[in-house]
Amino acid sequence: MATMIKAEHLTFCYPDEPADHPPVLDDVNLEIEAGSFVAILGHNGSGKSTLAKHMNALLTPTAGKLWVEGLDTADPENLLAVRGKVGMVFQNPDNQIVASVVEEDVAFGPENLGVPPAEIRQRVDTALHMVGMYDLREHSPHLLSGGQKQRVAIAGIIAMMPRCIVLDEATAMLDPVGRRETVDTIRTLNEKYGITVILITHHMDEAAQAQRLIVMAGGHIIDDGPPTEVFQHVDTLRSAGLAVPETVGLLYELKKEGLPVPLDAIRDEDCAAVLAGLLQ
Repeated sequence: MATMIKAEHLTFCYPDEPADHPPVLDDVNLEIEAGSFVAILGHNGSGKSTLAKHMNALLTPTAGKLWVEGLDTADPENLLAVRGKVGMVFQNPDNQIVASVVEEDVAFGPENLGVPPAEIRQRVDTALHMVGMYDLREHSPHLLSGGQKQRVAIAGIIAMMPRCIVLDEATAMLDPVGRRETVDTIRTLNEKYGITVILITHHMDEAAQAQRLIVMAGGHIIDDGPPTEVFQHVDTLRSAGLAVPETVGLLYELKKEGLPVPLDAIRDEDCAAVLAGLLQ
C-alpha cells in the first residue's frame, strides 16, 4: 500500500526549553499506510500530540524529516499542500466552530480554499451525511451536544477533502456518549470512505478499535502492532504509566495464577467467553 506519513529520525525540541532538556520527540522512525486506522497511545508528555502537530506541519522537525505523501513538511512551499492532505481535529470542538449555523460552519474551510459555490454545497451535504449530521444542518452548533459538535468539526475537515484526518485527543472533553459517537464516526470514515485516520488518545477502549496501535513514552515509540498484540505487553505499558483494558488486566492476573487464558481477548464478549470456558 501507499505511504501516507513517514518519519525518519524525527527529533523535536521546543525553542524555549533549556538546552539540556530532553527532546520532546527523540529519533522517531515511523511509517503509516494510506487508508489505515492507527491509534497513538501515550501518557501526558509522551510526545504523541507533538507528533500529531508534525503531521499537519503545525510544527516542523528540529532534526530528521517527516513526509506527507512524499511532501517534506519542513519545506514552506509544501505547507498548503500538506494541510490540504492532512486535516486536524482538536480537543475542544468549540475552538473549531466559527459560524452560527451548522452548514455554514462546514462550508467555512472550502470557502477559504476558493472552492466554487456549487461544489461547496455538494461538499457540505456530503460531509454532513458522512458524519450523520445532515438533518441538523440548519441548527446552531452551540446548541448541540459535545459529540455532535465534534462531528460538525470533523465534517468541516471532510469538506476540505483531506486524504488523512488526525484527531488530537479529540474525545478528551466529551462524555462517554460523545466519545462513542466520535469514534463510531471516524471508524465509518475509515472503513467506508478509505480516509486514513490517526487517533491520538489516552483511552484504552478507543485505541483497541484501531487496526494498529503505537505506544509512546518519553518521546520514543516503545511498542507498535495490532492492539491484540500490544495489549499483551502489560508490563511495558504499565512501565510507561499506562493502564490496559480491564479485560486484559483481568486475564493477565488469572494467567499469573497459572490459568491457561489468552491475553488477546480485548472485547468484553471475548473475555466473557474465556471466563465461561474456565467455569465449564
